[in-house]
Amino acid sequence: MLNVGLTGGIASGKSTVGRMLADKGAVVIDFDALARIVVEPEGPVWRAIVESFGRDVLGADRAIDRRKLGAIVFADRRKRELLNRLVHPAVLAEWRERLAKIRAEQPEAIVLSDIPLLFEVDLKPQVDLVLVVYASPEEQIRRMVARNGYSREEAMARLASQMPIDAKLPEADLVVRNDGSVEETRSTVDDLWDELQKRERRGREGS
Repeated sequence: MLNVGLTGGIASGKSTVGRMLADKGAVVIDFDALARIVVEPEGPVWRAIVESFGRDVLGADRAIDRRKLGAIVFADRRKRELLNRLVHPAVLAEWRERLAKIRAEQPEAIVLSDIPLLFEVDLKPQVDLVLVVYASPEEQIRRMVARNGYSREEAMARLASQMPIDAKLPEADLVVRNDGSVEETRSTVDDLWDELQKRERRGREGS
């Protein structure tokens, strides 16, 4: 099994590249999806978030309203760090459980662990290689304004809350540039899939 840490920056197109690789047969573990699972209503993480941030972060269905909570934590680094301390241990436990199951059932799998904060939470040592999906900061801002309806100032604040995407490039084993056309990205992903299959085979044969 090859465990690829997939990361990038907000609106860099990481999910697009992940879907393209999933279509080719990669098994995707999405950390955002895991985070939604571990904060389901009445669970221990949900209770800790409500205790720390108040019931104003809940929607009508008692689920965590991610937009409300995001507005709080993106504006305050200490609150963002608190949220990470509450959520990350549960997410990591769920991730490791899923990896173990895939390793047992699909030993030849290429796993994409889609981890937005891979470098920030020091998970690089826990993956076999790192794949960064890159778009320029200006393109990230443009996409957030178009996709999310943010003002330019809101988009810049979101970007400023993250590790700069250019700082991630030196830490990457593989890079997909995703600020061109969809066709260009798809062609890059075709070549990337061939490379990942070779690396998975080499790892298995060398083990």
